[in-house]
Amino acid sequence: MPVNFVKDIQYYRFCFYGFLKNLRFFEAFLILFFLDKGLTFLEIGILYSIREIVINIIEIPSGIIADSFGRRRTMIFAFVFYIISFIVFYLSGTYFLFVIAMIFYSFGDGMRSGNHKAMVLNYISFKGWKDQKIHYYGHTRSWSQAGSAIAALFGGLIVFITGNYSQIFLFSIIPYLLDLINVFLYPKFLDGNIKKFDFVKMKENFKNVFKELVSSFQKKYILKAIANNAFYSGYYKVIKDYLQVVLQTLALSLPVLLNFNDIGKTSIIIGLAFFIIYFLNSFASKFSGKIADRFKNVYKPLNLSLTIGYFAGLLGGIFFYQNLTFVSVFCYILILIIENIRKPMAVSYISSILDKKIYASTFSINSQIQTLVAAVLAPLLGFFADEFGIGIALIIISLIMILFFPFYFIKAKN
Repeated sequence: MPVNFVKDIQYYRFCFYGFLKNLRFFEAFLILFFLDKGLTFLEIGILYSIREIVINIIEIPSGIIADSFGRRRTMIFAFVFYIISFIVFYLSGTYFLFVIAMIFYSFGDGMRSGNHKAMVLNYISFKGWKDQKIHYYGHTRSWSQAGSAIAALFGGLIVFITGNYSQIFLFSIIPYLLDLINVFLYPKFLDGNIKKFDFVKMKENFKNVFKELVSSFQKKYILKAIANNAFYSGYYKVIKDYLQVVLQTLALSLPVLLNFNDIGKTSIIIGLAFFIIYFLNSFASKFSGKIADRFKNVYKPLNLSLTIGYFAGLLGGIFFYQNLTFVSVFCYILILIIENIRKPMAVSYISSILDKKIYASTFSINSQIQTLVAAVLAPLLGFFADEFGIGIALIIISLIMILFFPFYFIKAKN
């Protein structure tokens, strides 16, 4: 179908939003930043757990908050929380302040999540372009991928020039201030129908999420489908940032860039590596449908990709332990690419076995399980990394996931 929506000012504001939002210069260096501040892997794992749990708690009433204050205003509050977190991260020298910074960051993520997508869909509906929402949303979302790739390069450049990891948080404030202004300039009708804040309704939301979670456990095939997606996504969330440490080890072992110090070498290698990875992830998502089409049933590539992902983690740990760092990096990259191949398949499969009436609640439950998995695995991986090293830690976590895999192996539904 030809794309015939109008690329008006709001279209470019939506694109600009995605691009700026993903200019998180610190993202490719976050674990290295924490390690540089003297934190252990266990302490880092606990910070990650706090982030996942707080985001999901905030997401439950976020819809009511947006209804009460307006989506646009809620987004502005989210960017304020982000900016506060960046400032606290930059100034932090104690673990307590890192916890505070992570909570502020989680508030920003929790309040932003879903609100912008709702505004885009609202605008498409307002313009009468409902039949083109995939094209429109796909166009605006592509700018986010570009933002991530650019952020990795510029993050590496900032670390290289300044010689420390803290500065990237200060530089991250700039695009988020610009995005705050950008969202402020959105049309006021995108705020939606503002209603009076209802604490009773918010309390009811928490109860409903819990009830839906309990009821979903009564349907084995739905639970397996959700677990198949959520467990790997939780594993991916915890594993992916440890690639930073593996790349740092690789950078310091390479017989090149001899004129640069350790931070200089690391920043160049990580910046370039993540720049390439984000573009590979973009292609992986784009070709997910073509890969799925090669199979008679979509649950088969879901099971296959899950198996490959876990064994890639296992082999990555073994290779890293054996000081075959270069091969280990490829295993890590495979874990990341598989998540982007699986995601569209999983959403398609889960939606195909559900009643349309429970789409929202089921995907909410999927998010909750994913968070639970990440919240448990993050400190576990950190503990094992402190005790035995990253290679052994990755082997143990991957073996745990492989051990539980048969419990959410999807079979053909009668």
